[in-house]
Order: sequence, then structure tokens, then C-alpha cells
Amino acid sequence: MTIENPFFPASTLPYELPPFAAIREEHYTPAFDAGFAEHLAEIKAIAENPEPATFENTIVAMERAGALLRRVAAVFFAQTSSDTTDGIQDIEQDVIPRLAAHSDAITLDAALFARIDDLYERRADLGLSEVEVRLLEKHHLNFVLGGAKLSAADKDRLKELNEQLAALSTDFDRNLLAANKAGQQVFDSAEQLAGLSADAVAAAKENGEAVGLPGKYVISLKNFSNQTQLAFLDDREARHALLTASLERAWDTNGPIAVQIAKLRAERAALLGYSSYAEYAVQDRTAQSTEAVEDLMSRLIPAAVANAAKEAKALRAHLPAGQSLEAWDWTYYSEKVRLAEYDVDSEALRPYLELDRVLINGVFHAAELVYGITFKARPDLVAYHPDVRIWEVFNTDGSGIGLFLGDFYARGSKRGGAWMTNYVDQSGLLGQAPVVVNNLNLAKPPAGEPTLLTWDEVRTLFHEFGHALHGLFSDVEHPTFSGTNTPRDFVEYPSQVNEMWAEWPEVLANYAKHYRTGEPVPAELLERMAEAEKFGQGFATVEILGAVMLDWAWHKLAAGEDPGDAKEFEAAALTHYGLLVPEIPSRYRTSYFAHIWGNDYSAGYYSYLWSEVLDKDTVDWFKDGAAQGRTIRESGEAFRRAVLSRGGSVDLMAAFAQFRGRAPEVGPMLRARGLEG
Repeated sequence: MTIENPFFPASTLPYELPPFAAIREEHYTPAFDAGFAEHLAEIKAIAENPEPATFENTIVAMERAGALLRRVAAVFFAQTSSDTTDGIQDIEQDVIPRLAAHSDAITLDAALFARIDDLYERRADLGLSEVEVRLLEKHHLNFVLGGAKLSAADKDRLKELNEQLAALSTDFDRNLLAANKAGQQVFDSAEQLAGLSADAVAAAKENGEAVGLPGKYVISLKNFSNQTQLAFLDDREARHALLTASLERAWDTNGPIAVQIAKLRAERAALLGYSSYAEYAVQDRTAQSTEAVEDLMSRLIPAAVANAAKEAKALRAHLPAGQSLEAWDWTYYSEKVRLAEYDVDSEALRPYLELDRVLINGVFHAAELVYGITFKARPDLVAYHPDVRIWEVFNTDGSGIGLFLGDFYARGSKRGGAWMTNYVDQSGLLGQAPVVVNNLNLAKPPAGEPTLLTWDEVRTLFHEFGHALHGLFSDVEHPTFSGTNTPRDFVEYPSQVNEMWAEWPEVLANYAKHYRTGEPVPAELLERMAEAEKFGQGFATVEILGAVMLDWAWHKLAAGEDPGDAKEFEAAALTHYGLLVPEIPSRYRTSYFAHIWGNDYSAGYYSYLWSEVLDKDTVDWFKDGAAQGRTIRESGEAFRRAVLSRGGSVDLMAAFAQFRGRAPEVGPMLRARGLEG
């Protein structure tokens, strides 16, 4: 092993920021090779230790193991999402199955599991702290869910399934990236984009240059169904074409892959003793049962569909005579209703929502107001792409917390959507502080022009920074529990809570200023906007419920059950749950539902609504505290201490009850979505 490969030594940059300037594609495969070998050697030493198993020589030793593999994997998989290339995709196709096999080699190691199982059986007598017991139980559960108790023959079949699933997920992601590029909408003139703002038209022209179509105006597809431009494009045929491209992408390639993945996951779950993959998945989540998930969703669906029907009636009143309401009309005429009924023009708000003002005077300001933290730009540090900026984050006392990277613009090498990733997980055991990145997909304007956001994009910026705070505030000993390493149906909770600060009066007044004049956004416009937002809750709830229950249907399949054609299965599932509303496509359709096929939200997309129950209850707690004289800083410290700093190291529902004073209640969420009663 030589140090020419920048992954081999630990980074000497601040907070162990990866040495991006030195990293090349050719470094990845040798680093993965060395990382796999090093980690397996460390695991072998733990499993074959002649000394009796102790928490220190088994569980803590496992927490320390795999440093090189963690380093290279963190950077590599961030790049596959943020700035991929053909070469990176080729490496990914090789590495993903190897990672699955590597994980199986550890989880299915009988000698290693014997040590963990021995400690688990004796855990009450080991003198461990509550967190240490929780860590031991977490490792034990991971091994059991990973097949450690299976027979030798079943372990062999499980390995085959895991390798097949890993390869199929990689294929899905690669196909989707290609389909997104193929589905981009190309226009010959600015006149065809009538209704879009001047900066949106300029961004489409700039995008044409970026994708090799100079002189053309190009709208690239984002990962979700209803593309943002649908709300403003006057040309109905252009709207129809854009939505059709969105809804129909990747069916030929990813439809069959989704069927294969669903069948293999069902077989995998049955092998491990569960009736479906959904039942298997909830074992390590706060919901704990499929019945709990279905109970909440059954409370939401009828009211959401009824709300949407009322909204549809209002939209039809604004349609030209003889025109039917179609899916490509919904968001466009919603804007017309907001303008006519509430005197709100969403485009009129955008000049007050310039990216840097929203980020620095909004997102960062809110974090300082609530948590007392501050930010310092670090232009001296090099990121993985010229568009990416880096800030160092500090506590009130001036001590460093970690680094925050912001990667906000769309590009052809980047997958759609918005997300947060850790480059370095905080851990007291390893002496590491967090390095986190937020990714968005904003249209990049021409040089010198401002980046003006929609209100949804402002919300997304605050949302993703909530994930970043969850990572930055982590204060745990063991990397297994660091930051966002929580149950899947809890991880969206802190990010959803952070959305509240986008419209908190003191924060809003600090960032919502006209990018040219500096004039504050008119108060009456914000009041009207708040009223108008209530109008779209039926659409928004049906849209997300469609995705939730589509995910659920795919993962409720029993082993051996053939779902048949992917499109037909999707339609049947949405019909079964009462969510086949032709005018409101599911937020994601099967063929581009990367959350559940390429990422780890499988049987877990319900998390957004499940977490929203906690979120809206917490928003009420912040507001009630302010009304009762508790300062925002006091509330922020309590929330940081009870939830944001704990990662997965505590019972998170108990942590919620600790600061809230009771278990969560669903009422605030129902009221926020207009579903109460």
C-alpha cells in the first residue's frame, strides 16, 4: 500500500474533509480493494480472538473497524449522486455487488455472530450503560435481520439474493439518469416558454448550452412527477408534453427491474421469516408494525381525496369552456385560483427569494437564532465541483462543530431531487467531527444573474438543512448512532421541523427582500400566500399518499407472488387504496421511484407522513413556548439536546416525549393538511 492514493491516509484537512483536489477516478478501485481487505482482516481478528467476548473487544472493535472503506465509500457514493461520469458508473456496477458480498461475509460469519449473541444473552449482567446496551442490541438485530441465524443453505441463497438486488438497484439508478437526459424537453424559441419568468427562460437557454444544444431552450426533468414549470407554462401542449415525458420515463428499462426487485425482496423477507418485505422492514423502525402504518394512512386517504375533489371543482371554474381538467392542467390552474381567489401570484414572490439571501440571511440566520451557531465561509477549502461552497460551523463559545458544503445547482452529471449526505460521521470513539453536504437541483442562471427561488424551493432549502443540522449536532460516542443514522421513519422529522423557520416572522423578515431594491416582501402578500397555501393541501396530500401506498403495495407482496406488468400493478394498487385520481399523478411512479428502488426508503416512503406527525406537534410546541415566554434559544437548546444531538443512541420516541412532555398527537398534522374531522 502506497500513499500516492489519497484515500489511504486519513485526511489532514480541517475536520478530515476529503482531499478532493487530489482524488481521481483511478483511485477508487484500488482504495475499495484495500478497504475490503483491511476491513475483513479486522473482522477476522475480532471473530477469532481467543479471549472471551467482551463489549470492548467485540462491539467497540467492530465500531472502530473499516476506516479506509468508510472513507472511500463516503466520497464515491456522494459522487455517484452529485457528479457522476461514465467511468464512475462503470466502477459502481462493479463495486455494488462486491459491497453486498462484503456485508454478507461479515453478517453471516458464524464465529462473529456467536460472540455478539453471547454478549446479547448476557447483556443485563455486563454492567453496560443504557447507550452501550442499545448499541449491542442494534448490532444483534442487524445480524439477525441480515440472516445470521439461517441454515448454511439459506445463507447461500441469501447471498445470491443480496448480490442480485444490489446489481438491480444500480441498474435502476443508471437507467433513470439516462431516461432523465432522454426526457428533457427542447424548445426552439423563448416564445414557447411564455408564462415562465425571464430568469427561468434564461436558465432554460443556459441549460441548452450545458447539454450541448446551443440556441435551444431545454427543461431537464426532475425526479418527481409534476415538474415545477407546469404551474406557469401557458402553452397547454407544452405542459402536456412535459408531464408526459415525466410520467412515461424509464418504463421499458426500469419497469421490469422494479418487478424483479419486488419479487426478490419478498423472497428475502420470507427466507428471514416474514410475510412480506414491509413486515421485515418495520422491525427496525419506530412504527414497529405494518398495522400501525396502515392505520395512519387509512385515516388520511379518504379526507385527502375529498379535499382534492373540492379543489378540482374550484379549478374547473377557471377552465375555458369545454375544456376538461387534466393532470397537466392542475398546478397551472391552481395558480389561476390563487391569483383570482387570494390575489397571490407565485411569480411575484420570487424576486424576494434570492438564493444567497435565503441561505445566509434565512437558513443560517435561523440556525443562529434557534441554536446559537455561526458560519464562516471557507473559500480556501476545495470541494468536488466548482459550484460547491464550504462553510465552517461554530458553537456559541467559538468551538468548531464541523463543515457544511452547499451544492445547489442542477447539472447533467447529478441525479434529480434534493438530499443530504455525510462525508464524515461525528464520533467520539473515532475522534471525528461531522462534514455534511446539502444537494439541490436549482436551475443555474446565466453568469451575473440572480438565482430566484420558488416558495417550494425555499422550503426545500430549509428542509435539507434540517438534515444537515441533524448531522452537525450529533454528539455520540459510536459511529453506528451518528447523526441521521436513525430509524428510517424518524430521519425526516428534524428536517421537517426546520421548515417552520422559513415562515417564522423574525427569520422571514431577515431574508425575504427584493434582490434589486432591498425592499421587504409586502406583509399582505405573505398573509394571502398563507391562505392560498391551504387551497392546495388536497392535491399535495393525495400526491404523496399515492407514492406512499405505491411503495407499500410493492413491498406487501408475498414470496412467490407475481405482480405482473409494472404499470398494471401500479394502477391496481392505487385503485385498491382509493388513490387512482387521474388528475393527480403519484409524486413518483414506479419507473422513477429512486427512493425505494435505488435508495433505502423501500417500504419506508411512509416516513414523510409518519414523521410529519412528530413535526407538526413540535411546531406547536415551539409556538406555544414562544407564547408562554420561553425564548426561541431555550426551546432550540432543549430540542438540540433531546433529539438533534442524540442520533440513534436513544429510544427516539422516548426522546420526543422527554421534551414534549407527552407522546405525539396526530391532531396538529391533520389540521395542517386540512384533514381534521
